[in-house]
Amino acid sequence: MQPPLLPHQTELHPTLGASLSGTNLERAGDHNQRVMLQAIRVSGPLTRADLGRITGLTPPAIANITRRLLNESLILEVGRLQGTRGQPAMRLAINPDGCFAIGVNVDRDHVTLVVLDLLGQVRHRAVLEVDFPLPDAVAAFFKSQVEELVESQGFPRNRLIGVGVALPDDLGRVNLPNRPKSFEAWSTTDIPNLFTATLPLPVFVENDAAAAALGELQFGYGLRDPSFFYVLINQGLGGGIVIDGQYFRGAQGRSGELGFLPITSPRTPARTLEEAVSLSALCAYMAARGRAVTRPEQLLDLDTVGQQLLNDWLDLAAELLTTPIVAVSCLVNPEAVFFGGRLPAPLIDRLAQMINDRLWAHSGAIPVIVPVRRAATAVDAPAVGAALLPFNDRLLPSRTTLMKTAAD
Repeated sequence: MQPPLLPHQTELHPTLGASLSGTNLERAGDHNQRVMLQAIRVSGPLTRADLGRITGLTPPAIANITRRLLNESLILEVGRLQGTRGQPAMRLAINPDGCFAIGVNVDRDHVTLVVLDLLGQVRHRAVLEVDFPLPDAVAAFFKSQVEELVESQGFPRNRLIGVGVALPDDLGRVNLPNRPKSFEAWSTTDIPNLFTATLPLPVFVENDAAAAALGELQFGYGLRDPSFFYVLINQGLGGGIVIDGQYFRGAQGRSGELGFLPITSPRTPARTLEEAVSLSALCAYMAARGRAVTRPEQLLDLDTVGQQLLNDWLDLAAELLTTPIVAVSCLVNPEAVFFGGRLPAPLIDRLAQMINDRLWAHSGAIPVIVPVRRAATAVDAPAVGAALLPFNDRLLPSRTTLMKTAAD
């Protein structure tokens, strides 16, 4: 099993290092504070001299910003650097308890809620396993979890900074097997109000695949490989594109829509990739051959016949995914393609290996073969990415933030 990438283990990538540069623009203090916090989060513990080398900010600016971050309890002094001449320099690290954010992922077969600390560690996790959860059920689940969090006293209300919600585009409209007509309620639901009724905090709504990619960027292998394509295998099939540490949305915000790609194959009657490669497609494939699967974890406990059926489906999925990934490799030239979602980790690893084997068959015809790997934030990726959204809004740097500052 691949371990998650921890911030303190990260070596700065050239692109990431560039994103940690401060600015001398007037009134850019907010951006510089975000840059400083990100530098400590990614590469800490760091001394103030280290921060100067990484960000390019002046010693007075670093002194002022670190003082504010310490006063706000977002960073901690964790001891002095030993073995140097003169007065040892104090090292600074992220305070994991500095603030928390809630992430909620709503899909056709589950609702997942996580609470992330400032280091990106999951401090609370709960899953409601239910087919086609309606808005009222999601609101009730959220309320019960918030009440539990408050009662535990592990997450002070004044340290909760927001709620992120990740769900598929067109959740109430895309017709998957066994979808009830009542599920169309999602098309007219005021999603932020579902959550602010219980917890009056900012609510940020994002596509599930985009959230998964953003989570991987900040809390996973994206810290090392900041240009990647994320493939999310849940009840549907989605994708997200990150280029040089920035999520790329496209003209209408629908980039990475892998599932809608048309396919033609004698091995399946499916007309789109999602109809053949998704958890709903896999369950339908198994059921049509006499092996009912209702939950992803059941795929790890199949009998001999079931295992052979599963292998056949993985082979089909690898075949159908190879051409799109070749296209991604040629058109986007990412450092990696990451797979995540509710497909169990051992099966993602097998699927990735099958795709890699097929990609190498093209090695003489295309200039670069992109590696395919399981994401660090695989299983709960959309929920983790959703929890990142309040951090992005309040604390982490982005080109958008700097552009807004420059325009002020």
